[in-house]
Amino acid sequence: MPEIKAFNASELAPNKIRQLLVEGHSPIAIYNLDGEYFATDDTCTHGDASLAEGDIDGDEVVCPYHMGTFDIRTGEACSAPCAFPLKTYNLRVDDGIIYIEINL
Repeated sequence: MPEIKAFNASELAPNKIRQLLVEGHSPIAIYNLDGEYFATDDTCTHGDASLAEGDIDGDEVVCPYHMGTFDIRTGEACSAPCAFPLKTYNLRVDDGIIYIEINL
């Protein structure tokens, strides 16, 4: 699967989220969980909310609209009103740069 260069890992502080916009693809949320990086779709499956505008609570992202949560590592919905999982993306950090596998 093709990879795209996202940004320098140092640009995302621990326990923060950043939205990545890729032409021809839906927005992606990239998370830094204490130095481990993960990526999911950025749009909540319950409503049209950007998860990058939400908060991290442990290993979960809290949607800013209705306070539902998703597991950042797996994309699984963890609490109502969220019922459907988020798509997750493989990523890697190489020489301090985050790369994400996506099909365009």
